[in-house]
Amino acid sequence: MDEMTQLRELRAGAPAPDRSALAPGRQRLTDAIAGKRQGRRLRADWRIASLGAAVAVTVAALLGTQLLDASDPRSTGPATVAGDLDLSGPAQTLGRAADFLEDLTPPPEPRDDQWIYTRQVIGQPEPATGGAQRGKVQYEPDSWTPYGNAAAEKDGSDDDRSARQIYRAANALPADPAALLAEVRDLYPSGADTPESEGAQTFRGLGVLIESYPLAPAALARIYRAMATVPGVKITDHLVEDAAGREAIAVTREEEGTHQRRELLLSPYDYSYAGLRFVVAEDHEMKLPEGTEGIDPKLTAGDITLTEARTAAAVVDAEGDKP
Repeated sequence: MDEMTQLRELRAGAPAPDRSALAPGRQRLTDAIAGKRQGRRLRADWRIASLGAAVAVTVAALLGTQLLDASDPRSTGPATVAGDLDLSGPAQTLGRAADFLEDLTPPPEPRDDQWIYTRQVIGQPEPATGGAQRGKVQYEPDSWTPYGNAAAEKDGSDDDRSARQIYRAANALPADPAALLAEVRDLYPSGADTPESEGAQTFRGLGVLIESYPLAPAALARIYRAMATVPGVKITDHLVEDAAGREAIAVTREEEGTHQRRELLLSPYDYSYAGLRFVVAEDHEMKLPEGTEGIDPKLTAGDITLTEARTAAAVVDAEGDKP
């Protein structure tokens, strides 16, 4: 019996965890590898730091794995590898994305009693060059969250917000890029115990917004235009691969003090959120929790320490429904 079969049998009968269930444990592992504790104000963005190999192995062992063939089914769109995709810089790439989104007919806002269905893949990190392969394990839980969540909206002790709150907050963002970025920083402040540069805080907050589903096309267009003005934001000059094996546009910014860069991944077909990666920007050794064994602390520029992809998102009428 191979290891994957054993893991599935261990996992049999257990419910698939959703994002809220996974976040606290994943954050603790993240904090340990980063060598610092994150403030409560950042808990809602549990992607703030990178995950090392230990995290992916732990997740796979605890949750079981499924291999996914998630090639993008869309064969046409505003961008193709053949030539009309502009990856020359933030203004060009994100400006083109905004132009496309502004021409779309917006769908109606979901009803308060509807649910948001998503499916996410988290892929095993891989070394950039050399070294033993850490395995191609992935997991892909289905998740349902209520669009209008009164309990979450009344809880002022955390940064978690309902999909309805985020949708309406995004709609209310101003067109002026500087004013929009200031409002994003108000929406997603830094934790008192976790200082960030203004640029890092801004890019993190924009990432949380872009990942949110649903967003009105016009709101997302304003967000993209503003993101192009954030200092340090770059566009990778070629398409990269997300955790599901799909090609994606990488919008990047180096994370100060972490030796890594955060990469927001966008679909080259409709400029929607495709996923997230953390990539090592320079060779270094990560600080592991005391007593950790079997993990090489040496990281090489180009190593992917976290890669995740959203492979489905839809508004549905009831929990458990799928599009």
